[in-house]
Amino acid sequence: MSDFKVLANTPIALPNATQTPVAASDKQLHDVVIVGSGPAGYTAAIYTARAGLQPIVIAGEVESGGALVNTTEVENYPGFPEGIQGPDLMARMQEQAEKFGADVRFEDAIEFDLESSPKVIKTADETYKAQRVILALGSAYRKLDVPGESELAGHGVSYCATCDGFFFKDQHIAVVGGGDTAAEEALFLAKFGSKVTLIHRRDELRASQIMTDRVLCHDRIEVAWNSRITSINGTEKVDSVTLEDVVTGEQRELDATAVFIAIGHDPRTELVKDQLATHSGYITVNDPQTETSIPGVFACGDVVDFRYQQAISAAGSGCRAAMDAERSLENLECNM
Repeated sequence: MSDFKVLANTPIALPNATQTPVAASDKQLHDVVIVGSGPAGYTAAIYTARAGLQPIVIAGEVESGGALVNTTEVENYPGFPEGIQGPDLMARMQEQAEKFGADVRFEDAIEFDLESSPKVIKTADETYKAQRVILALGSAYRKLDVPGESELAGHGVSYCATCDGFFFKDQHIAVVGGGDTAAEEALFLAKFGSKVTLIHRRDELRASQIMTDRVLCHDRIEVAWNSRITSINGTEKVDSVTLEDVVTGEQRELDATAVFIAIGHDPRTELVKDQLATHSGYITVNDPQTETSIPGVFACGDVVDFRYQQAISAAGSGCRAAMDAERSLENLECNM
């Protein structure tokens, strides 16, 4: 097996969508700045743009489009009975937001001052000042934290099947996890690998019934029940993984040459957690509204949602955040 480059860490040009270059120094006061470009961020952009608020969207330099750009067939988003590819769906959302006047900028937010008035968001090249901020920061891949994982990342260890599955044609591929994401990854990778082993700590999958049925009836997918990876083995590439039976403690070697980890996500709150109230790492909002512990700062999508984490629920919360921000600005004008 030859080495491969993890495409998840390269900028993604969404199909049928343009990437607006970052303007020169921008010091004006904006009505709304939206940080994040997944379903929540782009939905918030659509709604605030249609309200005439001329939102700035800080979409991210590398991971623009959110988690859906790493998803293949999206079958459960309303309006697409035949399904739609994740990158295509995000491209349409971006295009729609820009159609109504959203200014999408492909750079990373690196510093926030949310308690100031106006709010301040800094990127490597710009300082944005806003009356209202919508945080749609999304979530990051969760890691196993076992020996060999970080050392072999990009050399057989991956967190994105659609990015890297192609590199493992006719090889034995391991997938770790038991939810819908892991099931989807296993089904996708079965198109490439000679065999896929789904490794799960329990004796039944947590995935939806339809996804579970698809996995269990697939002739190239096997499930390693009651198992966990204790190490990923190899020097320059993955040669095997060591599995431990969580019931008996017995260990065995699995001759997989690729490991795809699909065990969930952690909210991206590193830059704001010291300013905003959180619970279990997720930003706390005044549910059913989306305002955070700081007035004028709203949050939506996976950075808030620790339960559902679906594209449609993220989009819905982006809509609510936009409407909350718009009404907050109206109240501000009335009180001036």
